[in-house]
Amino acid sequence: MSTGTHDDWQDRVDAVWNDADADEATVIERIAALAAELPAEDPRGPFELGGAFDSGGREAEAAEQYARAVELGLAGDARAQLDIQYASTLRNLGRFDEAVAMLRESERDPELGASTDAFLALALHSAGRPDEALAVAIEALIPTLPRYQRSLRGYAAELRSGAAGAPAGD
Repeated sequence: MSTGTHDDWQDRVDAVWNDADADEATVIERIAALAAELPAEDPRGPFELGGAFDSGGREAEAAEQYARAVELGLAGDARAQLDIQYASTLRNLGRFDEAVAMLRESERDPELGASTDAFLALALHSAGRPDEALAVAIEALIPTLPRYQRSLRGYAAELRSGAAGAPAGD
């Protein structure tokens, strides 16, 4: 059933994602074929297929595949990516609290930088928690700023406490 070794499987998946000429349907078809090469218990297949459905705007199908990858024990860097992608999909499906919880519990991958926090901010905003969302976004930026870190930490704390934006007394 396999057309190549498992050693080159990820390279072939990456080639699909890097093919700028492939439309969404083609990406889904090609990723589905690659996922079918793997044993049913390999979590990489559902993870990549979830990503293909996700990028094709088929969030409900993506969520099913992401859930399967979690169930099968996807780990490491791919798990950190899955948490972001799955949470974003949950947010798009209106499942805001699940998205927030997933991102809060996610293992952080340094290679992803502040990506988890960016998606957490979006999920919090969608969940009707705009002050907390802005605080998360500001806190994610602070390590990259050459100045004003102390001030921004203070503003983020105000946002979290609900004091930000309160009109000054006369």
